[in-house]
Amino acid sequence: MTLSVALGPDTRESSQTGTLTSSDVLTAPDIPWNLVIWNDPVNLMSYVSYVFRSYFGYSEAKATKLMLEVHKKGRSIVAHGSKEQVEQHAVAMHGFGLWATVEKATGGGDGTGNGKGKGKRG
Repeated sequence: MTLSVALGPDTRESSQTGTLTSSDVLTAPDIPWNLVIWNDPVNLMSYVSYVFRSYFGYSEAKATKLMLEVHKKGRSIVAHGSKEQVEQHAVAMHGFGLWATVEKATGGGDGTGNGKGKGKRG
């Protein structure tokens, strides 16, 4: 049986040996990524909760829980998914005036302890 591997744009062949260089790594594009919302001195807590409800479709209880985590802990992971999805969410959050960043997920779940994190758009 022969196994074939499609090389992505991040891989290259060594011109001397015709083999992959040691720095070439095949990575899965859908490794989970987290959307982190950071506390800021500008937005009201009620507004942050509203954004979570309207954009992600979260219930009032979940939106309030995440908003309080942002307020008390300084940050909250509010969604997770592929890098492209999470980057789109971050751009949307910036459009709402929230401070958002994207980080690679380090473990299972979304970091909030409930094993969920994707809203209806993610």
